[in-house]
Amino acid sequence: MRFLFPVVALGALFAGGCSEQKSVAYDPRQSLVDKVSGEKAFEHVSSLVNFGPRPAGSEALEESRRYIENQLGEYGWTVERQVFTDKTPDGDVEFINLRARFGDTGFDRPVVGLLASHFDTKPYQSFEFVGANDGGSSTGLLIELARVLAERPEAARALELVFFDGEEAFGPGITSSDGLYGSRHYAGQWLTVKERDRPQWGVLLDMVGDKDLKIRAGVQIPGASLKELAENKAKSGYVIDIQSVEASLNEMSRQLLSAAADLSYKSEVGISSNYIVDDHVPLNVSAGIPTIDLIDFDYDYWHTPGDTLDKISAESLEITGRVTLHYVEKYLLP
Repeated sequence: MRFLFPVVALGALFAGGCSEQKSVAYDPRQSLVDKVSGEKAFEHVSSLVNFGPRPAGSEALEESRRYIENQLGEYGWTVERQVFTDKTPDGDVEFINLRARFGDTGFDRPVVGLLASHFDTKPYQSFEFVGANDGGSSTGLLIELARVLAERPEAARALELVFFDGEEAFGPGITSSDGLYGSRHYAGQWLTVKERDRPQWGVLLDMVGDKDLKIRAGVQIPGASLKELAENKAKSGYVIDIQSVEASLNEMSRQLLSAAADLSYKSEVGISSNYIVDDHVPLNVSAGIPTIDLIDFDYDYWHTPGDTLDKISAESLEITGRVTLHYVEKYLLP
């Protein structure tokens, strides 16, 4: 999935910015936090795991897509498939991201923020990898958050949900040409949108179901990305304002810790001091959308046959969901 090392070059970088979409006022009396169900999220994870290994291009991943589309449709979300083909170590592969907006107002209007997960699993030939935590937990939780957000339409309409295909590398680890396929493509598409109409922030969920939950959010931008950014600026002068992105990430970090403290989850949620290479990197560096990665990387079963349903818990999913929703409602949407 990702390593705690600086990411290598991510390709051409362009100007990013923020949206003028109206914010949504926070009213604790209307808070949705207590409506989050870890049990419902766990049921979704179980359904995904039952499809088996779900690497990019597989029929099991297509079954997962249909499952996500059906669930979100029941909650009033409109889902759009973002289809593209990219080169991989295994040749050309078709990837399909899922974007979701609440109601039927379309995908052209601005939104304030993004909530994201990847739903593929890493391909292995030597063993069965069902990715209960790595890919399953965040996707199941995001489906549950879609259900809860639907109960407050003004908040739901301010967001786009996105499920990334192709986060996992086909080779041993993520490189400049292998892995993060869906998020790289998705970030690039925002460059066709006027700067003022792009989302102001993003929250990525990944590996959030470990029974011993210790989220250490990824907010630092890998140094190699900054090096390429500087090189690209010298060549073209048309790049994102990385200092503005970093300033936003610093503020988002403080807000996340405040959100966790509000709910008495200070021991479960912190900030990583390491670079984490995940789907938030292209959003930050390529699209200029400040995006924080909520991830528990202290997981012994990462990329092993042991990443199974018995290693995660409904309680951890509920804690992550409550923190995420409170963070969004109180600190990011207003």
